[in-house]
Amino acid sequence: MNLAPRLLYRTGLIAAFAVVVLAFGCKHPPKALPPQPPAPAPAAARPTVTLQASPTSINKGDSSTLSWNSTDATELTIEPEVGAVTAQGSSKVSPSESSTYKITASGPGGSASATATVTVNAPPPPRPPAQPSLDELFLKEVRDAYFDYDKADLRPDARAALSKTADFLKNYPQLRVTIEGHCDERGSTEYNLGLGDRRATAVKQFIVSLGVSADRLSTVSFGKEKPFCMESNESCWSQNRRGHFVKSN
Repeated sequence: MNLAPRLLYRTGLIAAFAVVVLAFGCKHPPKALPPQPPAPAPAAARPTVTLQASPTSINKGDSSTLSWNSTDATELTIEPEVGAVTAQGSSKVSPSESSTYKITASGPGGSASATATVTVNAPPPPRPPAQPSLDELFLKEVRDAYFDYDKADLRPDARAALSKTADFLKNYPQLRVTIEGHCDERGSTEYNLGLGDRRATAVKQFIVSLGVSADRLSTVSFGKEKPFCMESNESCWSQNRRGHFVKSN
C-alpha cells in the first residue's frame, strides 16, 4: 500500500482545518463601548436689574418714587432706607438731602446692580420782610407834641417827641408836612383858633431849629373844631391839646 499520498492528504486536511480554526474559531468578540457622560447642565443666567426715580428732583419734604425690575435674581436689596424688595415693584422715598439709591440683585448666576439719584433742592431763602410804605413809617415814627391847658410853650416830653419827628423828616427830605394846632373844647372858637395857631407855630420853630427846612413845613389851626377825643374830661381834653403832623405829599 502506498502511504505517501495518504500522508499528504491528511496533512492537507489538517492544514486546512487549522486555517479555518485560525480564521473563525479563535477570533475574540468586539468589546462594548463605554457609556457617554451626561451633558453638562446649562449655566445659570446672570441677573439683570434696572432702577428709576420719578421725579429725579424734589424739594425738601416732598417724595420721589423708586421703580425697579429684575430677572434671574433671588435676592434684591435697595440702599439706603428701603432694604429687601421683591423682583419688581416701587417705593416712595423722602430723603432730607440729595441721595443715590443702589439696588443689588443676586442669584445663582451672579449679581448685578443699578443706581438712581434723587436731588433735593435747597430751600429758597426766606423772603425779606415787606418794607413798610412811607405812609406807614410816617404814622409810626412821627410824634405829636402835647400841651398844657391854655399854653403854647413846649413841655419836655413834647421836645423829646419832636426831636424824634425831626430825625425822621431829615431822613426823608422829600416829605412835606402840615402842622395842625388843636385845642380842647373849653374857651371860645376865636380864642382857640388863635391858641391853636400859636401851638402849631411853636412846633414848627422847634423842628426848624433841629435842622428841618422851613419850606417843608406849613401850619394851620383848627382850634377846638376837630377834636381827637369827644368826652368832656381831663383825660380826653389832654389828647386834644396838641400839635399834630399830617403828610402833605
